[in-house]
Amino acid sequence: MLLVDDDPTVLEVCRAYLESAGFRVQEAADAFVALDRIAAERPDLVVLDRMLPGVDGIEVCRRIRAHSQVPVIMLTALGGEDDRIAGLEAGVDDYLAKPFSPRELTLRVQSVLRRALAVEAAGAAVAGSEA
Repeated sequence: MLLVDDDPTVLEVCRAYLESAGFRVQEAADAFVALDRIAAERPDLVVLDRMLPGVDGIEVCRRIRAHSQVPVIMLTALGGEDDRIAGLEAGVDDYLAKPFSPRELTLRVQSVLRRALAVEAAGAAVAGSEA
């Protein structure tokens, strides 16, 4: 997975929790590195900060959605309804407001991946029955 946040402490703590749960984690501290890594490495999931320097997380999500359906969980200090709606409209799969529990993030990652795998399996089953 790719963890995108400009706060080194958030990266460190989240990485530790996610790796202890068995995930392989890559990091990016800005939108441009994140978009390059997504294109090159095709992660299974992206955890994306809303407030990144330069290009914000909403725009990053829009750019991801232009060519990929990789699940995206957005982290943000902006927890208002309008902010959550903007994220969901951009294609975010789940939303977690800061401050958050790294344990909750880990559980949300597992949940989003479980749903994504179920959708992928259902699509494969349908494609197999059409052959």
